[in-house]
Amino acid sequence: MLNEYLDKALAWLERVDYAAFAWELVVLALAFVVALAVHRYLSRFLPGSGLATDSHNIKHLTLRSLQRIAFPLSMLLGAVVGRAVLGALGQQVLLLRLAVPLLLSLAVIRLVVYVLRKAFDSRPQIKAWESVISTGIWILVAMHLMGWLPRVTAALDAVGFTVGTLRISLFTVLELVLAVGILMVLAAWLSRVIELQLARSESLSPGVKVGLGKTIKLLLYALAGILSLEAVGIDLSALTVFGGALGVGIGFGLQRIASNFISGFILVFDGSIQPGDVISINDKFGWVQELRARYIVVRDRDGVETLIPNENLITSEVINWSYSDPRVRLKMPVQISYADDPEQAMQLMLDATANVSRVLRDPEPAARLIGFGDNGIDLELRIWIRDPQQGVANVRSEVNLTIWRGFRDAGITIPFPQRDLWVKDMPPAQT
Repeated sequence: MLNEYLDKALAWLERVDYAAFAWELVVLALAFVVALAVHRYLSRFLPGSGLATDSHNIKHLTLRSLQRIAFPLSMLLGAVVGRAVLGALGQQVLLLRLAVPLLLSLAVIRLVVYVLRKAFDSRPQIKAWESVISTGIWILVAMHLMGWLPRVTAALDAVGFTVGTLRISLFTVLELVLAVGILMVLAAWLSRVIELQLARSESLSPGVKVGLGKTIKLLLYALAGILSLEAVGIDLSALTVFGGALGVGIGFGLQRIASNFISGFILVFDGSIQPGDVISINDKFGWVQELRARYIVVRDRDGVETLIPNENLITSEVINWSYSDPRVRLKMPVQISYADDPEQAMQLMLDATANVSRVLRDPEPAARLIGFGDNGIDLELRIWIRDPQQGVANVRSEVNLTIWRGFRDAGITIPFPQRDLWVKDMPPAQT
């Protein structure tokens, strides 16, 4: 086998017309110069890497995609034109015939890698897939150049079985995997672009933006799956059995997944929870960062992000601090001794809110005498804020610290528990 390919390579070298080979090099050099000029021309319309840009803007994505494939495609066009000209002049074009599939594969690889990075945000596993895809494309090109591709395709198609009228072979499975991979990546990229465009809209509420984004993503994925099956010649009517099996699977083992998925759409379309809302569920408090298909992301003041399944939000009691009105009232209890003037203390409590920027003036702060306790007089300061997502404890701390300073300067005492001990009988003295 090796000797056979060595003989073919030697025969190919013997057929090379080195004068024509020089002309082919000239054609490739001219194609390289033209491709470089086109690449630099497109770069003029893209902002520099040091500037803050929106890399998911439609115009930016289109220009960046064209820039990535412009160089190999421009050089490919130059090679094709040069091959046609040299062929018309009766010159050999062996080198150009080799260059054409290589340049085409380079353009495909660069475009696929770029779309992968934009669709999945350059995650670490994406880099591994980039290597797999690049290697696979180069292997296909190598088999095409060596004439192996038809024989490999026939061998893969021979391994298979028939189910009714449907023929399933190893080649069909590979075709399906390739079609699903390409169309799903395109669907993910397109849905991400649409979601980002919706996020910039000022006329839509956050819930509507998320709902439209989820619906469009679901429709694009479904369309990608249907087109993948059609691309490999699978009759969609053959999926009725699969649909029944899927229904049984959901009934037995996938109830929670299906419940979380449906609950996600309910939360989006009824508008009860939206990105930016401040919620409390069980012992979790924070603001909603994202609404996902299976869960929501809640971030607390410690920077910890909790993933809460959508089903829990439907079936459990949830406190939405900003459901209809972002304003929240905070109650701050204070106790003073019976020897102090409660009216003076209440005025000092109101004065303590004057320099706190987050405390609202409408409704205005209020101080109340709540009751008479065992150790002192119970007072309460009530204030309103409109940004609970910025934290509640920090406002309490700032106001309490100002109250303590005011009480200290005015000589008002904050009591602590005290007990008097009465001894009825003393034990006899020991001698």
